[in-house]
Amino acid sequence: MRALGTLPVAAAALTVTVAVYMALVAFGNITDFGTNQQFVRHVLAMDTTFKDEDLMWRAVESPTLADLAYVAIIVWETLAALVLLAAGWLWLRALTGGARNAPGTQDGDALERARAVATLGLVMVLLLFGLGFIGIGGEWFAMWQSSDWNGLDAASRNVTLAGLALVVVRLPAGRGETDRAR
Repeated sequence: MRALGTLPVAAAALTVTVAVYMALVAFGNITDFGTNQQFVRHVLAMDTTFKDEDLMWRAVESPTLADLAYVAIIVWETLAALVLLAAGWLWLRALTGGARNAPGTQDGDALERARAVATLGLVMVLLLFGLGFIGIGGEWFAMWQSSDWNGLDAASRNVTLAGLALVVVRLPAGRGETDRAR
C-alpha cells in the first residue's frame, strides 16, 4: 500500500490521465469532425476579431488550408495520445516488475524509459496547446479578440495539466524510491 504514495506512481497516474484525455480529444475530433473544423476555420480566417487592418493580412481564408491545419492538429493529438498511452504501459510494467524479466533490464532503467516516453508525449501536448493554440492561434491569429471562437481558456487548462504532469514526471526520485515503487 505504501508503494501507491510514491513519486513514480504519481507520475504514472498523471501520464495516464493526460493520455486518456488526449485520446478522447482525438477521438472526438475524428468522430465529430465538423464541430472543431468550424473553430479552426474561424480562428484562421480571423473573421470574428476586431478586423484591425494591420493584422488581417495574417488571415487564412482558404477552407482547404484551414482543413489541412485541422487534420494536422488531429494527427498530432492522436500521436501524442499514442505516445502517452505507451508511456502509461511502460510505467505499469516498471511499477509492477513486468520489465524485470527482460534480459539486462533493471528497475531503474525501466522507470527511466517510462519517464523518457512520458516526457516526449507531454512535450507534444505542450507544443500543441502552448505553441499552437496559445501562441499561434491566440497571438498570431488574434484568437484572444474573439468572443465566439476563443479557445485560450481550454488551451491554458491543457497546458497546465500537461505542465504539471511533466514536472512530476521529471522530479528526481528520492533515495530508495525505485525500491518502494515495487
